[in-house]
Amino acid sequence: MRWFIPLIALVLVNVTPPAAYSQSELVQQKIDRSVQRGIEFLRTRGQADNGAFSPETGAAVTAICVRAILEHRPAAVNDPVVKKALKFIESKFQGDGGIYATGSRYRNYETSISVGALVKANQEGRYDSALDRAEVFLKEIQWDEGEGIESTDTAYGGAGYGKHERPDLSNTSFLIEALKELGNEQDDAAIQKALQFVVRTQNLAGQGNDTPNAPDKIKGEQETGDGGFYYTPAAGGQSQAGESADGGLRSYGSMTYAGLKSMIYAGLTADDPRVVAAMTFIRNHYSLEDNPGMGKAGLFYYYQTFAKALDAADVEILDDAEGKPHAWRDELANHLIGLQQKDGSWVNDGSDRWMEGDRQLVTAYALLALAHCRE
Repeated sequence: MRWFIPLIALVLVNVTPPAAYSQSELVQQKIDRSVQRGIEFLRTRGQADNGAFSPETGAAVTAICVRAILEHRPAAVNDPVVKKALKFIESKFQGDGGIYATGSRYRNYETSISVGALVKANQEGRYDSALDRAEVFLKEIQWDEGEGIESTDTAYGGAGYGKHERPDLSNTSFLIEALKELGNEQDDAAIQKALQFVVRTQNLAGQGNDTPNAPDKIKGEQETGDGGFYYTPAAGGQSQAGESADGGLRSYGSMTYAGLKSMIYAGLTADDPRVVAAMTFIRNHYSLEDNPGMGKAGLFYYYQTFAKALDAADVEILDDAEGKPHAWRDELANHLIGLQQKDGSWVNDGSDRWMEGDRQLVTAYALLALAHCRE
């Protein structure tokens, strides 16, 4: 059932979904043209001779680009560009089951992203063995009893960039998505452990965030926090958006969408208080101009996480804080199309933080977002 998000209450489902929304053929045609230009940029101007896109990131950006192309053009798995890129990813298969560059600090990140690409490219079981091994690897590096920590630890259930890197919500959301794509059900033990970490990153008291970060220091519609998410509760906690005057960890847009998506993948439903609170933050901070709380930093990561999360949540029409309804698929598609460069690429002109000056990465983010903008 599609969700309609009203302004007046912390209730997500309207018993009469808005039948008025239907994506127009014109918008779909605009998306098709934009996607074609973006893919053509990656095919003709973005790839190195060894098949990699931005090889300094190990397998990561190459895998994101492959995934972005195959989301729109599944038959492109036989395109020479995609074949070369897959060969590059295959060169990062490691003996421990991970998919990452030798010596990489970003093993969870590279492996989780690569899983998404290989699942899309897995014809006739070609990558079955590699994917099985990657699943074992990802579960092994999750922060849990195997790392010698208990469920009361703020790091429990999370994933960091690598085995001994402090866990964070971004990496944990990649882990959950990868495990889901590998066929794990929402009640899988690793996904449920990860959910414990996710809810500890939410500014919502009394619903699983038992950390010293005090969600009540971030005031929202209630005294229990604003419902948004921050970067990590581990090792004392951190938000990329900074702290409030009394030391609360500020919520921000991209992590809130990552948190929402992760909760849905872990089986939480529309009426769960944690989902309700996340949607309240999203409604109150609806924006296509900025990554709320972060300005232009991480803007295209925000766009693709925004689109993926609302698509997963079956949200079609979203009321903002002033009661204005937004058909977000059309709005985001038109906004992204307006940001596309003459050469077909996208780039974050406002901030190069988190590699968003890299046209290959940002073009892939935009293409992934557009895939979820289709009705």
